[in-house]
Amino acid sequence: MFRPIDGSITAAKGFKAAGINCGIKKTKKDLGLIFSEVEASAAAVYTENRVKAAPLLVTQEHLKKGRAQAIIINSGCANACTGLKGHEHALRMTQLVAQGLNIPTDLVLVASTGVIGRNLPMDLVEKGIQRLIPLLGSDGGDDVAEAILTTDTVPKRVAVEVQLSDSTVRIGGIAKGSGMIRPNMGTMLAFLTTDARVEEALLRRLLVSSVERSFNLITVDGDTSTNDMVVILANGMAGAHQITGDSRDYDAFCEALDFVTGELAKMIVKDGEGATKFVTVSVRGARNHEEAKRVAFAVAKSSLVKTALFGEDPNWGRIIAAVGASGVEVEERKISLAIDGLVLFEKGEKTDYAEREARRIFSNPSIKIQINLNQGTESINVYTCDLSYDYVKINAEYTT
Repeated sequence: MFRPIDGSITAAKGFKAAGINCGIKKTKKDLGLIFSEVEASAAAVYTENRVKAAPLLVTQEHLKKGRAQAIIINSGCANACTGLKGHEHALRMTQLVAQGLNIPTDLVLVASTGVIGRNLPMDLVEKGIQRLIPLLGSDGGDDVAEAILTTDTVPKRVAVEVQLSDSTVRIGGIAKGSGMIRPNMGTMLAFLTTDARVEEALLRRLLVSSVERSFNLITVDGDTSTNDMVVILANGMAGAHQITGDSRDYDAFCEALDFVTGELAKMIVKDGEGATKFVTVSVRGARNHEEAKRVAFAVAKSSLVKTALFGEDPNWGRIIAAVGASGVEVEERKISLAIDGLVLFEKGEKTDYAEREARRIFSNPSIKIQINLNQGTESINVYTCDLSYDYVKINAEYTT
């Protein structure tokens, strides 16, 4: 059993955080640090983009042993496509944090987000890290949640308390993401902390599984970035017995972790660049999981579907066309389509629905597209948003 609580990455015992403006951005926070008082089990899942940013490569190297104690993150500069200098800068960030905290360098992870192709202003970053370390505290989670934002309009944070057989543990998380969102894995940054005790291999399996059920079921624009990752630290400071893969505690922890990642994923979609609608694409009756996912994403990524949603135009033919173009073998006469329960299409043709009711439903800020392929028993929910004028404006002016 778990229950949501107020907080984020410092809700779990032994975690401290701090976030400041170091000058990468003009005024907004742009540098954050997460720290565990003790060495922690650690795992990460990374973007599958073949072009990977320097901080991601440094983090991969440092996480080979599955242990970490600190994460340094900057926004405003992706430090991607920056060659050898970019790698040196990412490594230097971990060295500075390690020196300031008196821990080994390979226990420090690093992440960056922002514009690709620009070098970090390391003089500002170095001074920022020196200022940041003394500010670490149990109330600094919200500052880091702000420091990692780019085009986001709101910080994204969540925390839960989980009752295990012998004690209570906590899981907290923050995330950033608004555009370039079609995790595979994953197009955003997310950082998770827990005071549960979980060994490294199991922690990684738990994270991969949870990401597949959350961050990998969302899309804003179908683009995958160069920098992005989900990282989890488990420091065991709650004093609970170690979680194993064949216990009730395992099930309880998995359920709670899935809630945290799922809530963060939905927050990203709701804060999609220029988004005005939160959309659930529900596919039922598929032959297998992969086919259900392909159909759902074909609809969720369709620019024509997303612009119709923004225009509040019940042009359901675009949805059926996306289903047919998904590459999955479907039978038109078997497909049914409903929006928030109003059936628009079944048995190969339009139903006798009220046009006024359809337009009313399409004007709702939250919409559920319900597709039944009637070919099997598999189902899936994928989350997306509409595509607005503001999305084009934000991305047309991103570097200017």
